[in-house]
Amino acid sequence: MKTPAQLDIVGDGPSRQPLERLAQQLGVASRIRWHGQLSQSKLPAVYQRAAAIVLPSMDEGLGLVAVEALLCETPVVAFDSGGLRDVIQHEKTGLLVQPGDRTALANTLDDLLGRDGRGSQLGRAGRLYALSAFAPESAARRILGPERLIGISTHDVEEARAADAAGADYVAVGPVYATTSKARPRAPCGLELLRAVRASVPRPLVAIGGITPDTAPAVRRAGADAVAMIAALVRAPDVAA
Repeated sequence: MKTPAQLDIVGDGPSRQPLERLAQQLGVASRIRWHGQLSQSKLPAVYQRAAAIVLPSMDEGLGLVAVEALLCETPVVAFDSGGLRDVIQHEKTGLLVQPGDRTALANTLDDLLGRDGRGSQLGRAGRLYALSAFAPESAARRILGPERLIGISTHDVEEARAADAAGADYVAVGPVYATTSKARPRAPCGLELLRAVRASVPRPLVAIGGITPDTAPAVRRAGADAVAMIAALVRAPDVAA
């Protein structure tokens, strides 16, 4: 590569020490960070910091790393092999090169890093594609069929926008108020978040979390198309009333 770049390597195994020695021999050790094995919760930050995820795999299966990268809006540069060609749409959601062609891989990375905005464009398209193809709601749609209504629970504006992009029939937002129906509930988001989501998402909104018949009118005025109640109903002396 001609473009100066920092390489982050995530994972561990018997090849690590030989690779570290090779990096020293090639004089590039100062440009490589070895993270070792990371927990799933730490991976999104690594993906999001990267200008690109490079997958020089010759015989990849589904390509879970590629899917995770796309969901984080990080473009993927990979060999055109195995399951990667089912995940990466060349020049649309990422870039594919001839398997084993290291020169082509380096040139493709140079081109990507040298074009302002190209990575962001591929990343945004990649996230939308990954949501439509691999997200749980997409699997639910394939299983349940088009006649069923599928909703996605969200807790901030970004999640609500992602649910909208994924094609949910409705977006649930909450918990609006403190809820007692869960063992470890999230902190209440209040009506302000509901208003912010309403301004950003055109799909029907269902407010959830701690809502009672007394608070439901205010929730509806804040932008909810419907409300969901659990505790207020099941604990009522007369549910039918």
